[in-house]
Amino acid sequence: MGPLARTGMGVALACGVLVTAVSIGQSSDSGDKSNQSNNKEISKGPYVALGDSYTSGPKIPPQTATPAGCDRSGRNYPALVAKELGLKAADFRDVSCSGATISDLTTPQSTGNGTNPAQLSALTTDTRLVTLGIGGNDIGFSSMITKCVGTGTLFKLAERVTDITDKAPCEEKYTSGGTDKVAQKISTAGDRLTRALNEIQRRAPEARVYVVGYPSILPAKGTRCGRGLPIAPGDVTFLREKQQELNTMLGERARAAGATYVDTFTPSAGHDACSPAATRWIEPLKPSSPAAMVHPNERGEQGMAAAVLSTVKN
Repeated sequence: MGPLARTGMGVALACGVLVTAVSIGQSSDSGDKSNQSNNKEISKGPYVALGDSYTSGPKIPPQTATPAGCDRSGRNYPALVAKELGLKAADFRDVSCSGATISDLTTPQSTGNGTNPAQLSALTTDTRLVTLGIGGNDIGFSSMITKCVGTGTLFKLAERVTDITDKAPCEEKYTSGGTDKVAQKISTAGDRLTRALNEIQRRAPEARVYVVGYPSILPAKGTRCGRGLPIAPGDVTFLREKQQELNTMLGERARAAGATYVDTFTPSAGHDACSPAATRWIEPLKPSSPAAMVHPNERGEQGMAAAVLSTVKN
């Protein structure tokens, strides 16, 4: 999700904390696309993968795609899905890009290290399978995590509190005056997504389209994060709820447009950034596996691929 430079996210914060993050969400029931066949035949391509850094896989080797600024891995979930489906290279195009927003589906995206063409330009009337993972950057989820890390660090230093407290100093900044600014951004992103899905339908009318939600970034209880993600426990809950709201929107808009939603939030439960290094799908501020901060590692991309394949095959 999040878009800051080539790694998809990154910012130096108070107390020297550097954080990078991408947008995220919750589970939702999948809905069938209106033009999908009733016999549930598996679409094997041509396959086009669209999305942001949670799709592209920054810092997961090998990073060989063009432009380099998109941070596209040869082991991200689209590549793993294409391999499992037995697609030839000519029948698979991954145009996902770190930092992408919904507008970058229809306009070129400057990455700081090359320009990615409008992602929907990869679609043709021959396209039969499309995955789309996007929306987090539209609501500024990376900057939210950045601000909450800084706020949480200062809060813990000033208050000398433990992780037992349920205070949420960062949430207060986003809901001051009785207005939920994040909810408003999610709604606006939903309108943009609907238009994008309609355009995908126009350009690739025979394609089965799958909107891929974001895996669980934060745990159900903020007391598990500690130094790995120094966010006030109450704000961990707040951010997790906003991720779930984002994913819910993705699912609702996908179904309304006749696409299918892929839930990666449910299977990633217990594999968040505050989980043990041996089991986590999302890396914390100091990654122990090759991956961008607060982004999926290879295990996470494998988990997302499994969710996509399970949905495509059912």
